[in-house]
Amino acid sequence: MGFAPTIGTIVGRAAAVAEAHGAEIGMALLRELPAEAVKSYQPYWALSAHLFKRMQRFEEAHAAYSRSIGLCMDPSISAFLEKQAGEC
Repeated sequence: MGFAPTIGTIVGRAAAVAEAHGAEIGMALLRELPAEAVKSYQPYWALSAHLFKRMQRFEEAHAAYSRSIGLCMDPSISAFLEKQAGEC
């Protein structure tokens, strides 16, 4: 019997890999996730935005921040993400 990693685990791994080996590699790991599985997973969009911003792909970063903010339920996190989006 095998276990499959959760979306949260995969997103967390992508974040760790991006810190250790670069945003492009972290983004490649995120792209392996099925679009349907992450369409409403807020941490995926927040990390995508952060990685796009690090790669200076500001239009994509802004779109991902907007998606992340729209999915966010915590006002303090929304405020943080809005500040980050404003820096794009």
